[in-house]
Amino acid sequence: MDIAGLLSALLMGVVEGLTEFLPISSTGHLILLGELIGFEGPPGKVFEIAIQLGAILAVVVTYWRQLWRIALGMWRPATLERFTAVNLLLAFLPALVIGAALHGPITRLLFNPWVVAVALVVGGVAIILIERARPNPSIHSVPEIGPLAALLIGFGQVLAMIPGTSRSGATIITALLLGVERRAAAEFSFLLAIPTMLAATVYSLWKARNNLDLSGLGQIGIGFVAAFVVALVVVRVVLASISRIGFTPFGWYRIALGAIILAWLSVR
Repeated sequence: MDIAGLLSALLMGVVEGLTEFLPISSTGHLILLGELIGFEGPPGKVFEIAIQLGAILAVVVTYWRQLWRIALGMWRPATLERFTAVNLLLAFLPALVIGAALHGPITRLLFNPWVVAVALVVGGVAIILIERARPNPSIHSVPEIGPLAALLIGFGQVLAMIPGTSRSGATIITALLLGVERRAAAEFSFLLAIPTMLAATVYSLWKARNNLDLSGLGQIGIGFVAAFVVALVVVRVVLASISRIGFTPFGWYRIALGAIILAWLSVR
């Protein structure tokens, strides 16, 4: 593998780590970056799966204590851990059912730069408007999120099947509309990412099982490590600062990026 290929893999991993847990769409950024630099990873879906797993691992490492408590306490009735586990399951179900049904058509029809650019702009406008009009928070922690709110957040997550929408953006904004405080909304989104992204990874592996290829292990390893390290930093920075800065800056970023991409696509 040449140096250029390794550097491209490093850049893709960094972008995955930067964008997976911010409301700016990791899939959209990777599609656009791949188009821009002409990135071609190893055959099959191994590279894409590897960098996504790196991002997932960052959340697991960040929340391992809480995940361990949930794993132990979910079997005991009337505990906060059980409530949290049930709510995560309810939020995960819409993506599991609808995602399995529509993954193929959406991948074939919508994975292109035009869709990403429009979704970035529309999502950015939505974030700004919802941040301004959201109700005063009445839910200040993940265990306080009730079953109905969790299910509605799950349906919000389904919107992220459209590339450029952002899984974290869709879940966080839905949570804000339901009265969830910013940090709690971000935490629930991060925890929900674990089953959702793992399921998507397993599904992608199964669909691509006949085309999987482990060639290009250098690219795979570099992309995985880059995604893990960067996502680890991003998750912690977001949790430390999001209550103060809010999500409006991400909305403006989405609009600016989407507009630049639309202009570029129009003249290229």
